[in-house]
Amino acid sequence: MKNTKKPSLLFILLVVMIFVAFLTMSIEGRKNHHKKSRAHKHKKRGGGNGNNAPGPEHSPSTAPAPAPSHGYYPISSSVFNVLSFGAKGDGVVDDSKALQAAWKAACMVGSATLKIPSNFKFLISPITLQGPCMPKLVLQIDGTLLASPKVASWQRSSLFQWLNFKWIQNFTIQGTGTIDGQGSAWWNLSQVLYIQKRSKQIPGMKPTALRFYESYNVTVRDIKIINSPLCHLKFDDSGSINIDNITISSPADSPNTDGIHFQNTKDVEIQHSNIGCGDDCVSIQTGCSNIHVHHISCGPGHGISLGSLGKDRTVACVKDIVVENIIMQDTLYGARIKTWQGGIGSVKNVSFSNIQVSNVKVPIMIDQFYCDKRKCKNQTDAVAIYGVKYNQIIGTYSAQPIHLACSNSVPCKKVDLIDIQLSPLSKSGGFQQALCLNTYGKSFAPLVPSSIDYCLKKGGTSYNSLTKSHKYTC
Repeated sequence: MKNTKKPSLLFILLVVMIFVAFLTMSIEGRKNHHKKSRAHKHKKRGGGNGNNAPGPEHSPSTAPAPAPSHGYYPISSSVFNVLSFGAKGDGVVDDSKALQAAWKAACMVGSATLKIPSNFKFLISPITLQGPCMPKLVLQIDGTLLASPKVASWQRSSLFQWLNFKWIQNFTIQGTGTIDGQGSAWWNLSQVLYIQKRSKQIPGMKPTALRFYESYNVTVRDIKIINSPLCHLKFDDSGSINIDNITISSPADSPNTDGIHFQNTKDVEIQHSNIGCGDDCVSIQTGCSNIHVHHISCGPGHGISLGSLGKDRTVACVKDIVVENIIMQDTLYGARIKTWQGGIGSVKNVSFSNIQVSNVKVPIMIDQFYCDKRKCKNQTDAVAIYGVKYNQIIGTYSAQPIHLACSNSVPCKKVDLIDIQLSPLSKSGGFQQALCLNTYGKSFAPLVPSSIDYCLKKGGTSYNSLTKSHKYTC
């Protein structure tokens, strides 16, 4: 019995093994058949001519143009180096066309980066980089952008600005590089007048280095902007602006070279930046609201100013401004509001606090008689100023501690002076006393010099007492 059972068991095991082997070979055969079929079909779609040339997806020399609205693209397709568009980066050849071409390409791709690489200098003529673009576009400036230093080379139509950004949203400028306006020739008035006489194309105006027009959700951070012919950084008719950790620099004697200038712009934050120039470190003009300036080093320059406002009897409206945690050194003014006689509108809800001043000519100023000429016409109307607080203004002055000169017909109201401690820079004398003309408000100790305590008039705190032309214009 044992001898008859063994062969049967071995026979069964052998049959099972053969069956399993056959089944495995069948499955593998079907897989290989499907792979060959797919490869054959793909080859027909890609080549179409019966040869073995790869289709567009596999060609090493061509890449599909990225669509701006949807789809997945590799990281490399979202980085646009200006050198790849023909820029030389030698500081001599004009690279404007390459920058414009790189901008147009990057503008069409979401989350794109336009790269200005380090260790290169790019000479750029006046240029407008225009949107709308896809969201989250970044201009990465690690190299240097240079304006032409030759005043006569600028065309009449380009004298408003050098680098102009128009209709941009969700946009960032960042990097370790420099925007250099090379403006020294513009600051020499005699040279500009000489060129104007020789060339009819040079009118009496100078370009801003970097300007944004009708742009929103814009961030400018980490870069340097230097030696602009006029204003360094300007925003017109814009909103939701963030400026962080930038450096602005031009000599103290470079005329009208404001650091950052705002007009008709709201919802702004400027922080952790160093600004030194020949005019206002920050200039806030008409139509501005909800602006927060903090942790700024200002100097040289003319301080942080609201205005000038109301020139040529125009309407000026500024409100909700907070300036705090500021260091001012070697500036003409500190925290200043300046308006022209004859203007209408209002400045209200303004706070200057925790400002350290060192060798500032006049640390606290409100001037409703601003005039940039030798003589201006006396006018009774003025931009109304209501609700201004100066708190913790501490340090040294070189001419006058406080100058509040307000209109008799439209006096300044609800102006509070809190913890003002200002000492003369030297003991040699010749300093002016604190001035408070037609200014109503309250003062709170400590107050140095003590004359500040008697400077403000009591009362006049009601906003309803403003004339209708000022209350309802803004």
